[in-house]
Amino acid sequence: MQDQDSTVDYAALKEKIRAAGTTLGFAAVGVARADPGIAAERLRAWLAAGRHGSMDYMARHADLRASPQTLHPGTLTVISAAVDYLPHEKSTDDTAVAAISRYAQGRDYHKVVRNRLQKLAETIAAEIGPFGYRVFSDSAPVMEVEFARQAGIGWRGKHTLLLSQHGSWRFLGDIYTDLPLPPDTPIAEHCGTCHACLDACPTGAIVAPYEVDARRCISYLTIELDGSIPEEFRPLIGNRIYGCDDCQLCCPWNRFARLGDPEFQPRHGLDEATLIELFAWSETEFNERLAGNPIRRIGHERWLRNIAVALGNAPATQETLAALCARREHPSPLVREHIEWAITRLMAGGGVTSSAPALPA
Repeated sequence: MQDQDSTVDYAALKEKIRAAGTTLGFAAVGVARADPGIAAERLRAWLAAGRHGSMDYMARHADLRASPQTLHPGTLTVISAAVDYLPHEKSTDDTAVAAISRYAQGRDYHKVVRNRLQKLAETIAAEIGPFGYRVFSDSAPVMEVEFARQAGIGWRGKHTLLLSQHGSWRFLGDIYTDLPLPPDTPIAEHCGTCHACLDACPTGAIVAPYEVDARRCISYLTIELDGSIPEEFRPLIGNRIYGCDDCQLCCPWNRFARLGDPEFQPRHGLDEATLIELFAWSETEFNERLAGNPIRRIGHERWLRNIAVALGNAPATQETLAALCARREHPSPLVREHIEWAITRLMAGGGVTSSAPALPA
């Protein structure tokens, strides 16, 4: 623990921390008190409404989110940091191409951000000596957006993501610390009367400004949900196979976004691969090619489930139907169910020619 009665100039130390963060590749660094305030009550109301769906860990760890001191004893201050990640500005209307959330097209951000936070903490220790701290990047029950808001890094947009004058394509991380650093001043919200994100959400998951029902969210359906995707949402998922960026793509503030850290450049063509190409990956290929990528955590079974739905929404070509039929006898009931749905949907559209592959009985 740092001796808080020492002669350390904490205001000056905060600016040194901010400068060190810039050197380490952070786009912004700020400081907040370790108190989420009313945001904790809003979280509990969200959980009480069941809007977390099957994410039981959100409810189990609600008290830890609300009390940083419980998660890490002695915490007084949160150092909040942001890393820009926008990998490119490509866009396509080709429904045969897989839509993968931009944050997941390259390296897994968890380790990258945590490693940088650890180096930042070590820089602080080199300046003042040992102190109490713990680093996080979407790896523990921490209210990252709220602390980033309090730290003046941005404001909470109506889609609930953090927004700043440079948009929302940012990863967040935090250092819980016992240092009594002076907090920064939150900045005003700048969404005004805009409701573009509410209008753009394909499934209506943004049920009101600043309120998201995860059970309707494509990111939840394709990443967090481990069972069958409700049929009512399957046509709305389109070609999105891992996450959804629609509420960010439409945001006016993202016109000012900067291309992000080179660490997060797309790998294995995930920014332009076709659905058929990715559906053909074996489990071994999936694991090898996505090593060090956040997509790997959903596993090959859910990967195929998601792509099967997207293929059911794709153009009804012979190639699409052949790809689905090739996996029709997959050992997973979950995968088979979604393949059958996709085949039925394609055939019902009447666009598959008679030369398409015959369907197994």
